[in-house]
Amino acid sequence: MTRAPLSCCIIAMDEEERLGACLDSVAFCDEIVVVDSHSSDRTRELAAARGARVIERDWPGHVAQKEFAVRAAQHDWVLCVDADERVSPELRAEIEALRAQGFPAHAGWRFPRLTHYLGTWVRHGTWYPDLQLRLFDRRRGKWGGHDPHDRVELAAGASVARLGGDLFHHPYRNLAEHLATIEQYTTIMARGLFERGRRASLADLVLRPWVRFLRFYVLKRGFLLGRKGLVLALLAAHYVRLKYIKLSLLERGERVA
Repeated sequence: MTRAPLSCCIIAMDEEERLGACLDSVAFCDEIVVVDSHSSDRTRELAAARGARVIERDWPGHVAQKEFAVRAAQHDWVLCVDADERVSPELRAEIEALRAQGFPAHAGWRFPRLTHYLGTWVRHGTWYPDLQLRLFDRRRGKWGGHDPHDRVELAAGASVARLGGDLFHHPYRNLAEHLATIEQYTTIMARGLFERGRRASLADLVLRPWVRFLRFYVLKRGFLLGRKGLVLALLAAHYVRLKYIKLSLLERGERVA
């Protein structure tokens, strides 16, 4: 068995506060590539000081930027993480064991993502296990999906396995940041749907938000999180409702942002 080199690919913008912990968690990789979208803080300086190869580039969207980072890497096996994510010690040990064996048998591995939200690890609801395919052979895979919800897509017939260690996620510093992200992402989603010919129906506006609420809070046992579970379920429904409201406005030729 031959050890395979591994590149870690990170996209970032104004992530000086969170990037350090992310870089520390992936320091075991043979290379770290940080693609920065003209940060106004010290993101690039911090990344370079930690030994990362920094590339500054205009922002073309989530999918395109992550795919650029993957192709810019020196090695074919890549681990893709965001600046607000950290590889847990358990996940690191699993990845290092696979690397020592040359990443045998599969084209990629997915693993659970565990989110920390306002002081609570969210182990219930639709936020967990939230399996992420982030470790893969770029010769057999690429970034796809629709902005802002990107995903790795492997070639037909390529096999995927699952690891047990968590990818820690720290997406929001406070509720205001969460609400701002919902506002931004629903605009991107609505525009994408409109461009692909999708139109908002009455069921989209009325029923889909409640379905999302029930799925998070009841079917996925979000109620076990207490009051925060209720908050997250309501925000999930709000996300869906706002997305389709914006889509309906676009249909009428109105601005959504």
